[in-house]
Amino acid sequence: MNLETVAHKTREFVSQFLNTDTVDADVDLFATGMVNSLFAMQLVLFVEKNFGMAVANEDLDFENFKSINAIIAFVGRKLSLSA
Repeated sequence: MNLETVAHKTREFVSQFLNTDTVDADVDLFATGMVNSLFAMQLVLFVEKNFGMAVANEDLDFENFKSINAIIAFVGRKLSLSA
Protein backbone atom coordinates (compact mmCIF):
# COMPACT_ATOMS: atom_id res chain seq x y z
CA MET A 1 0.00 0.00 0.00
CA ASN A 2 1.14 3.54 -0.69
CA LEU A 3 -0.06 7.06 0.10
CA GLU A 4 -1.81 7.33 -3.25
CA THR A 5 -4.02 4.35 -2.33
CA VAL A 6 -4.69 5.83 1.11
CA ALA A 7 -5.62 9.16 -0.48
CA HIS A 8 -7.95 7.57 -3.01
CA LYS A 9 -9.79 5.42 -0.45
CA THR A 10 -10.08 8.30 2.02
CA ARG A 11 -11.44 10.76 -0.55
CA GLU A 12 -13.90 8.13 -1.75
CA PHE A 13 -15.14 7.39 1.80
CA VAL A 14 -15.60 11.06 2.74
CA SER A 15 -17.24 11.87 -0.60
CA GLN A 16 -19.73 9.02 -0.20
CA PHE A 17 -20.62 10.14 3.32
CA LEU A 18 -21.12 13.74 2.24
CA ASN A 19 -22.76 12.73 -1.03
CA THR A 20 -20.45 14.99 -3.02
CA ASP A 21 -17.10 14.74 -4.75
CA THR A 22 -16.16 18.38 -4.38
CA VAL A 23 -14.62 18.38 -0.90
CA ASP A 24 -11.35 20.28 -0.66
CA ALA A 25 -8.76 17.97 0.90
CA ASP A 26 -7.69 20.69 3.36
CA VAL A 27 -11.12 21.81 4.55
CA ASP A 28 -11.83 21.24 8.24
CA LEU A 29 -14.76 18.83 8.05
CA PHE A 30 -15.87 19.43 11.63
CA ALA A 31 -15.44 23.21 11.86
CA THR A 32 -17.51 23.68 8.71
CA GLY A 33 -20.31 21.56 10.15
CA MET A 34 -20.11 19.12 7.24
CA VAL A 35 -19.80 16.18 9.64
CA ASN A 36 -20.53 15.37 13.28
CA SER A 37 -19.12 13.28 16.13
CA LEU A 38 -20.79 10.14 14.81
CA PHE A 39 -18.83 10.57 11.60
CA ALA A 40 -15.64 10.81 13.68
CA MET A 41 -16.26 7.29 14.95
CA GLN A 42 -17.01 6.10 11.44
CA LEU A 43 -13.71 7.60 10.30
CA VAL A 44 -11.80 5.69 12.98
CA LEU A 45 -13.49 2.43 11.97
CA PHE A 46 -12.85 3.17 8.29
CA VAL A 47 -9.14 3.74 8.95
CA GLU A 48 -8.80 0.58 11.02
CA LYS A 49 -10.67 -1.63 8.56
CA ASN A 50 -9.27 -0.29 5.30
CA PHE A 51 -5.66 0.20 6.29
CA GLY A 52 -5.23 -2.74 8.66
CA MET A 53 -4.18 -0.75 11.68
CA ALA A 54 -5.39 -0.08 15.19
CA VAL A 55 -6.10 3.50 16.20
CA ALA A 56 -4.81 3.84 19.76
CA ASN A 57 -6.33 6.16 22.34
CA GLU A 58 -3.43 8.59 21.95
CA ASP A 59 -4.18 8.73 18.20
CA LEU A 60 -7.72 9.99 18.79
CA ASP A 61 -6.58 13.56 18.31
CA PHE A 62 -8.86 15.88 16.35
CA GLU A 63 -5.84 17.00 14.30
CA ASN A 64 -5.48 13.47 12.86
CA PHE A 65 -9.03 13.38 11.49
CA LYS A 66 -10.11 16.96 10.77
CA SER A 67 -9.55 16.89 7.01
CA ILE A 68 -8.92 14.45 4.19
CA ASN A 69 -5.26 15.47 4.10
CA ALA A 70 -4.95 15.10 7.88
CA ILE A 71 -6.29 11.53 7.67
CA ILE A 72 -3.93 10.67 4.82
CA ALA A 73 -0.95 12.07 6.73
CA PHE A 74 -1.96 10.24 9.91
CA VAL A 75 -2.25 6.88 8.15
CA GLY A 76 1.00 7.50 6.31
CA ARG A 77 2.82 8.18 9.58
CA LYS A 78 1.34 5.17 11.33
CA LEU A 79 2.14 2.82 8.46
CA SER A 80 5.46 4.49 7.56
CA LEU A 81 4.34 5.11 4.00
CA SER A 82 5.91 7.48 1.53
CA ALA A 83 4.60 9.06 -1.63
